[in-house]
Amino acid sequence: MSIFFHKENVSFSTDEEFVVKWVKESVKSLGFAVGELSFIFCSDEYLKEINIKYLNHDYFTDVITFDFSKEKLLFGDIYISTDRVRENSNTYNTYFNEELFRVIIHGVLHLCGFNDKTEEEKNLIRSKENEFLSLINWKTRV
Repeated sequence: MSIFFHKENVSFSTDEEFVVKWVKESVKSLGFAVGELSFIFCSDEYLKEINIKYLNHDYFTDVITFDFSKEKLLFGDIYISTDRVRENSNTYNTYFNEELFRVIIHGVLHLCGFNDKTEEEKNLIRSKENEFLSLINWKTRV
């Protein structure tokens, strides 16, 4: 029951202990438990290579989730481009950590069975992201 954090040539700080607690509580409220999750924070170029190699998508993205879950026990690798997170936080006028946490929980929600292919699915996953983000006091997280 562990969550790991890896950085591939990127530099930023966030409260990993808080993220672990928040993710575990969030998935528990959905009827899941954390088995083993790895968050790999990387650059746009690094994630684009992953996107090309494994998904045949030749474009930048903010998050890619590889799901190895077993029923209600979550196992997965979640790759996050901090370049894209930074750009999105500027575009949407939010704190870097707020956008980072949105992308973190987005990846985790994919492991819980949420998708974002259709407009209806996008609205549902965004609603869940907002629900879990609303539990955070951003004045203490930035």
